[in-house]
Amino acid sequence: MAAPRALLRAGYQAWRGGGTPRTLSSQSHLGQGPNPKYDLKANPSRAPQQGLMAWMASRFYDMEQFREWIFQFWSWNLYRKNKVFSHTLKHHGPNVAAAHFVLTQGGAVRFQDQEWILPRDKNQFLRNCSHFQRLPLEEVDASGCVINYYGLENLVFLPRLRSLKLCGCPNVDDWCLSRLHSLGDCLQELSLAGCPRVTERGLACLHHLWNLRRLDISNLPAVSNKGLTRILVEEMLPDCEVLGEDYAEGLEPLSEEEKAAAGVAAATPAAPVPP
Repeated sequence: MAAPRALLRAGYQAWRGGGTPRTLSSQSHLGQGPNPKYDLKANPSRAPQQGLMAWMASRFYDMEQFREWIFQFWSWNLYRKNKVFSHTLKHHGPNVAAAHFVLTQGGAVRFQDQEWILPRDKNQFLRNCSHFQRLPLEEVDASGCVINYYGLENLVFLPRLRSLKLCGCPNVDDWCLSRLHSLGDCLQELSLAGCPRVTERGLACLHHLWNLRRLDISNLPAVSNKGLTRILVEEMLPDCEVLGEDYAEGLEPLSEEEKAAAGVAAATPAAPVPP
């Protein structure tokens, strides 16, 4: 069992007559003296972490290193899933490459005058991808996928994309919305419902999508004032149908004194205008 962090930080070397403190991993050197990267002192500016892993990481060096390995693997896996499908792009064109990317992530696509292609049909689609080379990709449903800013490189240059659904995508943020400007000539429907990292700053970038006809911004937890944001988006895109929260969402109700004052003001007749 690894030694507690407090003992390792104090330079405790009383195991079997002294020597270098041992850790769970033979590759780890975190137990050989104080580690300035992980300070045991309380930091009021840092939010406290919760859970079993955080509790063990606060006491053992190797558990902290294990958490770092997990984070590095997660970051590498996210990068791998959002790479540009350059081989497919080179041999079959941008539409097939974009469809391959979305199907690999678990989404669905539809080409012009074709039925929806689901993730379970990916292998069949790849066998017949030459049939779709000359067909434009019109609709993409990437709801719940781990697509991020770099993964949008597979989609933002599609010349005929009309509908894009990013509902519930955990990595779609304001930077992602700023990258959709290249779809301003073609995109007509966009759904961002349930995206936890989208704020009103990202929604302000959608003014480049001048052909947008339907926009779903419902259930965005990072938007502070949903009612006011919807009003501003409707003014920004006057020809677009905006779906979202109620206009009164996020507005504070009037107090009794304010209601009474408003009633008195409404009941008071306006003064006549002198000739």
